[in-house]
Amino acid sequence: MAEIHHADSQELKGIPEKLETGLDVTEHVDLNANLEARIKNPLKGIPREQLMREVQNFAEKKGLTEHIALLRKGALVAQNPNDYEDIDGEEALDEAEKTALRDEIIHRWRMPWRLFLTIATCSIGAAVQGWDQTGSNGATIFFPEFYGIGGDSTRDTILVGLVNSGPYIGCAVIGCWLSDPLNNWIGRRGVIFVSAHFCLWPVIGSAFCNTWGQQLACRLLMGIGMGVKASTVPIYAAENAPASVRGALVMSWQMWTAFGIFLGTAVNLGVFDHEHNWRLMLGAPFIPAVPLLCLIYLCPESPRWLMKKNRYAEAWKSLVLLRNNPIQVARDIYYIHAQLSIEMELMSKNNYLTRFTQLFTIPRVRRANIAAFVVMIAQQMCGINIIAFYSSTVFVDAGYSQFQAMLCSFGFGLVNWLFAFPAFWTIDTFGRRSLLLFTFPQMMWTLLAAGLCTLLPEGSTSRTALVALFVFLFAAFYSPGEGPVPFTYSAEVYPLSHREVGMGFAVATCLGWAAVLSITFPFILHRLGTLGAFCLYAGFNGVAFFMIFFLVPETKQRTLEELDYVFAVPNRKFASYQVTKALPWWFKRWVLFNKNAVLEPLYQNDDADAVDRLRRQNSTVEPEKKASL
Repeated sequence: MAEIHHADSQELKGIPEKLETGLDVTEHVDLNANLEARIKNPLKGIPREQLMREVQNFAEKKGLTEHIALLRKGALVAQNPNDYEDIDGEEALDEAEKTALRDEIIHRWRMPWRLFLTIATCSIGAAVQGWDQTGSNGATIFFPEFYGIGGDSTRDTILVGLVNSGPYIGCAVIGCWLSDPLNNWIGRRGVIFVSAHFCLWPVIGSAFCNTWGQQLACRLLMGIGMGVKASTVPIYAAENAPASVRGALVMSWQMWTAFGIFLGTAVNLGVFDHEHNWRLMLGAPFIPAVPLLCLIYLCPESPRWLMKKNRYAEAWKSLVLLRNNPIQVARDIYYIHAQLSIEMELMSKNNYLTRFTQLFTIPRVRRANIAAFVVMIAQQMCGINIIAFYSSTVFVDAGYSQFQAMLCSFGFGLVNWLFAFPAFWTIDTFGRRSLLLFTFPQMMWTLLAAGLCTLLPEGSTSRTALVALFVFLFAAFYSPGEGPVPFTYSAEVYPLSHREVGMGFAVATCLGWAAVLSITFPFILHRLGTLGAFCLYAGFNGVAFFMIFFLVPETKQRTLEELDYVFAVPNRKFASYQVTKALPWWFKRWVLFNKNAVLEPLYQNDDADAVDRLRRQNSTVEPEKKASL
């Protein structure tokens, strides 16, 4: 992300033999209509003397004159990221600097401990989110009767759904929309600190509520914190992580959300026989909010947020904690600044309402917004939350005893967490889009199969085993695909000027529809039965697949700044490419088994020489090092 893009041996296969070169320094790619699908380095082609003068002016204006020597080196590396070995004169890199840049490719996971602490803290925030979601899963079996809303009437059914959906209503109506102004005032760390309080005190309060109205109020307050946190934590992780492993680090949000869901199901099972079981289920999620409160201020503030506030000296200090060598800091801060200068020409300073309106009016932002909307709403369309919210209820309705239902919910939580781990290796190699296109058809048939198995004789062992099996398979396909991708994808696609309001909209979309699902599913289950409900969501998986195919570009292994060019490509051009190029290639390669089928890439890199050099350099890497790429 803050890192210049480096292709590895897998990516090089998709790079064409001839790329555009010789661009004039004054030529710019239109960030609203990138008709040639060109990815451009904003520093490419600037004469060295001119670049050094610009670096001098930059350092003086931004209070970085003490780092001028490093900034000169960093600017040259940013201009030609694969030519650092050839930089000569006063700006020549020493061996330690070259090693640090080389290790970005060969040893991607050698990162400072403060970066790991930052990601670990974000992961705790995710665990809070997951556990908060799961508390009501087991408690739903018990609290409706205590609150006097446990009947079969439409009123009682909707009230149970309303209480369960309280956090998502709070997220979608209030929490997500507070993300932009709060981030603007107190920064990423401040927002996470404040949101943690909302995930602590209302959760404790929910364990002591004696009416459904009190419970709904506590869950609405909890939802405000969840919305602000879910809109900020993935952005914070994305802005701090290097591009080469950004997907893997940011997807820790989903992996540890899944871990929170697993912990919640484990606690629900553990307190099943307790006198106050449902109160403990609802109150226990406060536990991970405590270390989140304590650790967040040990983490550095987002360098991009600081640069957005024109606090470059502080951004330098923050990047020093997040990178292994000062040369990486100098390179990243100058490259980010160069691209942001172009970005800000397109999007001038404006107020919150204008920024929100521009999510739908500025073409580059609108395309990112549509893609984020699709992956977020697809998370609800796929049906995962009918299991996460109501698995115990679904299993009881399918003929399980209450304890068996809780045990199966625990199994679901365990599968959901364990199968998130493969995404660490696939999200930055296989890619976000590819994961989605592979897993949605699998989720469709497993959900359909789970529903059809309820037609078997009630009480039979085969019915019990097969329903659980296909629900677990559904979770296994969901976890490395639609599980980690939405929050990772949405956190990276928006330009910095619209990142907070865009992520707020994306999360509001996801959790708002989660609220709708939570309210309506008890009613749907009551009217359609388990089979009808599962078949309905299986159909939604098919719709989501086609939405992703036509509207969601790939973002793997690109810096946040390079994504400006990706989303400047019109949706019509992108969709046309999928139909006329990608789909025929897929058919030839995987149906006709033509190994010689070649897919012409959509995006063209403006630096052919650097790509060729990287290809040659990559071929000389020692085998054991190449394996770590």
